[in-house]
Amino acid sequence: MAGHSQFKNIMHRKGAQDAQRAKLFTKLAREITVSAKCGIPTPDSNPRLRAAIAAAKAQSMPKDNIERAIKRALPGGDDTNYVEIRYEGFGPGNVALIVEALTDNRNRTASEVRSTFNKLGGQMGEANSVAFNFERIGLIQYASDVADAEAMFDAALEAGASDVVSSDDGHDILTSPDDLHSVKDVLEKQFGEAMTARLEWKPLVTVDLDAATATTLMKLVDALDDNDDVQRVSGNYEISDEVAASLGL
Repeated sequence: MAGHSQFKNIMHRKGAQDAQRAKLFTKLAREITVSAKCGIPTPDSNPRLRAAIAAAKAQSMPKDNIERAIKRALPGGDDTNYVEIRYEGFGPGNVALIVEALTDNRNRTASEVRSTFNKLGGQMGEANSVAFNFERIGLIQYASDVADAEAMFDAALEAGASDVVSSDDGHDILTSPDDLHSVKDVLEKQFGEAMTARLEWKPLVTVDLDAATATTLMKLVDALDDNDDVQRVSGNYEISDEVAASLGL
């Protein structure tokens, strides 16, 4: 996939920075706990929990942290009630943004997300105000050195994937939402544990950004991602390699 798109998510980029690692681990742990509470708290019987643990391992989250996050979902553990909320809005360049959060206080999170949009050149919209610009898909990611593009393409399509996009950054395997975990299970038998396996928002049309607009948009996206309750920010933007390099992305 050319340039930097919504799949090169900001959490992953910032996760490589030590100053952001503690915040990233908090977000990953919250997803593990919520995933464990949503079903049986064992990875073998809970596809969402397996995916959450895989995402944590991909960010080098210590095993002890992962185990503590699972224990918080057990009786007598953390009784905080997190709810999943989606916010939508527009950023600089009329980029459509979807903000996914796990929060124990709807009013607080909504107020903070709205304030961030307003302060950094965006506008928060109503529910479903931008979702029509996207389709819901499953996304599985592997490093580029796991297999060459042809081998990954053939294996993924045979497993039931709808498309594969390979680049120097790695392999993005796209599936229908219902097929995400079945495709992941098949591929992991051949290529090992995936770096990422999650539901994602794929834009139907992307917006190409110049350096100035990309700079202001990234300030907004980073600020949204800095919110402890925000798990992921998706957008219908595309940033060329040249612009990305100039911004240090």
